[in-house]
Amino acid sequence: MKEIKLTDSEKVLMDILWEKKNIFMKDILEAYPEPKPAPTTIATLLKRMQNKELVGYKLYGNSREYYPMVEKGDYFKEEMTSMIDRFFNSSVAQFASFFTSNAKLSQKQLKELRDIIDDQIKE
Repeated sequence: MKEIKLTDSEKVLMDILWEKKNIFMKDILEAYPEPKPAPTTIATLLKRMQNKELVGYKLYGNSREYYPMVEKGDYFKEEMTSMIDRFFNSSVAQFASFFTSNAKLSQKQLKELRDIIDDQIKE
């Protein structure tokens, strides 16, 4: 997947698409949180996201049914990898050290992280 950055507005719209899977414009408008943007704003966002190959649509007469072309997990994985590359010199260990020392995790949360890592080591 090529690196694609979502703006905050595009992220809100993608969250709706990821949740609904297939959705018409009127349903996007209903699902959009307040304050709702104008329909023309949503149409512009959808067009930009089509150009980025993040959103596709099926045409039914004059209506378009929109759908995400990238899975949420795949997008999140790319975002995390990009962030680790940019801020931590591609070092997962540096990221983990920063995260565990700055996130104010409880002992229980730290143990859960250790258990997740231990499970991955066993595989």
